[in-house]
Amino acid sequence: MADENCDASKIVTAFFLNTCRLPSWPNHRDVQAAACRAVTAGSHSPDDEEAELIPLITESVAEFCIEPMLPHVVDIDVMFHRNTELAIPEGHPPPTQLPAEFHNYVQVFEIIDSHAPGYVYLLLRYLLTQCSGERDEGEHNSVKYEYKLCYLLGHATQGNIHGPAVLTDNRHTPSWMSIDNVACVRCLSWPTQAADWRTRHRNYGWPDSATVDRVVSNGCDVVRVAHRQCRQHEWMGKLQCRLSFSRAEIVLINSWMPVQQISYHLLRVYVKTERLTESADNFGACTLSNYHIKTLILWACELKPRSWWTEKLNIVRICVELLHTLSAWLTDTRCPHYFISNCNLLDNSFSAESVSSKLTSMDEEYLSTWLIHNYVYPCAQLCPNYILRLFNNVSTSVKLKNAILAVVHWRLNTSLLDSWRTFTWSEYVISHAVSRYSLVARSCDCWMSELRKTGKHLFFYFSAVAMLHVAHKVLKNYLSNKLQDIFLTVLGRNFIRSQCHSVFSWCTTELNTSELVELLQKSAVEQLTTYRQLEARDFGSVATIATTDFEALYAYKHGNYQRCLQLSTRNVHKLLFARRMPSVLIHPEFIQLMDDDIVSLTALTLIVNPKCRRTCTTSCITQVTLSLYLMTQCQLKLHHSVTSLALTLCYIRVAHRDHPRWCILDHMTLKLIKRKVQLTIYTRTDVCGVDILLFSLSCNGANKLRQYLQGHVKR
Repeated sequence: MADENCDASKIVTAFFLNTCRLPSWPNHRDVQAAACRAVTAGSHSPDDEEAELIPLITESVAEFCIEPMLPHVVDIDVMFHRNTELAIPEGHPPPTQLPAEFHNYVQVFEIIDSHAPGYVYLLLRYLLTQCSGERDEGEHNSVKYEYKLCYLLGHATQGNIHGPAVLTDNRHTPSWMSIDNVACVRCLSWPTQAADWRTRHRNYGWPDSATVDRVVSNGCDVVRVAHRQCRQHEWMGKLQCRLSFSRAEIVLINSWMPVQQISYHLLRVYVKTERLTESADNFGACTLSNYHIKTLILWACELKPRSWWTEKLNIVRICVELLHTLSAWLTDTRCPHYFISNCNLLDNSFSAESVSSKLTSMDEEYLSTWLIHNYVYPCAQLCPNYILRLFNNVSTSVKLKNAILAVVHWRLNTSLLDSWRTFTWSEYVISHAVSRYSLVARSCDCWMSELRKTGKHLFFYFSAVAMLHVAHKVLKNYLSNKLQDIFLTVLGRNFIRSQCHSVFSWCTTELNTSELVELLQKSAVEQLTTYRQLEARDFGSVATIATTDFEALYAYKHGNYQRCLQLSTRNVHKLLFARRMPSVLIHPEFIQLMDDDIVSLTALTLIVNPKCRRTCTTSCITQVTLSLYLMTQCQLKLHHSVTSLALTLCYIRVAHRDHPRWCILDHMTLKLIKRKVQLTIYTRTDVCGVDILLFSLSCNGANKLRQYLQGHVKR
């Protein structure tokens, strides 16, 4: 029996080590986090138009460097501070130089300790104003205020209160996570309350001195939330704030080994599934929270030798021992804050007798069995049925091992397809965010900085969307200073020198609007074509990708019908029987590349169902449908024969049958061109063409029609 238990823990350990892969770039959570950061970076404080918001993605999205099979991030935490506010430790002089992100005037608050460790008050002390001389660039003068305790006001105005955060619910948008917006005041210095963290003795060298220096150099933040016991107090509930070490935690957790991150993930899953935890507001709470689990692992990383984690690696054993430590903490009502030595994250109001008893009795057999039933099996349900059926009989360790191994192999074999699907979803996130929230130079810079981490693919895609965004705005209104800043930010990084000079020249002289729009559209199409080429290079083994769809669209828009027909016909032959292919989004930025018929169909779709714009599946058109549309339109404009049109009608019929029902715009577009072709054929007399048409209409079996068309395409 002991051998069976040992085998189970080893099998479970192997499962997590093989399936908790390093996250692909991009992945859903990181792309949405990038969008949140960029949108926030382009925002102003609602109660101060001069104040810009500086965002930071925190908590799970920023901390985890692994991607488990089951979702482990339920929301995105965005901390943001005004660039007109700054906090300093008590007794520190005001800074004379500030990072470039800060405004030319900044209110400086002094951090004053409260009776509760880790909780503070903000005292308004100084006003910093930037010096105006050329030699004084970046330097600030300070003026003292009278002592005044201040409220830390939240910056978000919509959503549900969730601890110090304001929750933005995105349930109406599939695949989008909720967002916790947390207002804070930035402190560039390491707080005195945690001064001894930097110098305390560490037996096993974690974190190393370089990591410690990096943590300290990042400073901290102050968020608006009072201690649990003070929230009902008349003035403490309003004025008390909490020190936040989110920046430090990101650096530290990013330095963890995979086994440490996996252990952190599993403990969070266990306590949440067993309802031992609720989403508490980090510390001072009367319920077990994720912050207690994070603190537990941070201490273990510092107090345990590396060999404890790596020798005879057994994740189940590690988690059991960590849960025993947590049980001891609960029994003693003691959970030492990792950064503030005199701060206890538990208090006497914490009733944890039953929880502590449950954790104390935990052993490897129990946790292995629990993980198999509550984690591995749900992972198997994501796999094809033939794999899921293997779990119907796992009575021996060999059968269990074989079933789990099948899940691992499926996970590894689908990684490339998962990455491609995330890329297609990322296209929607980028274009939707740009279209809905618009762009400014700061958000544009933020987008480019975030997407540069993904490699070239989405960087090219965003550049194209940004160019089309400016062109769309110019067509509707005029070239404002804000739009100039945007396209100079993007074009200055993507255009060749001569083009960039031309744009700068237009900015300083009378602009030719039509030439500017033409330049933006042409360059956007070039960027999109490059994006498609990279996509085909990296994902051509899991999807059929035509690289010239935007090039064909641009040729049609400019009346080059022969070129468009050539490209579109080639794309139709490539895509007609493809299982997977990309789509082209129909957002305002892309509408300008479409003709009136597509625009009208899109408008009709939105009139019938306005919610269509919220999902990537109903606000797009597949490459094969778009290629068929362009091919048909060019054939009609170039007066092709009935024979050629009848064959196109066969293509349309196959595409119509292969598109699922939810592809609304595809079905409407295919019906439109089918009707156009039929009307044209009926008004001509070409016997051969009519014969082919009658053949296509009489084909009741899809296989017969497929064989005919596949043979024709091969010829």
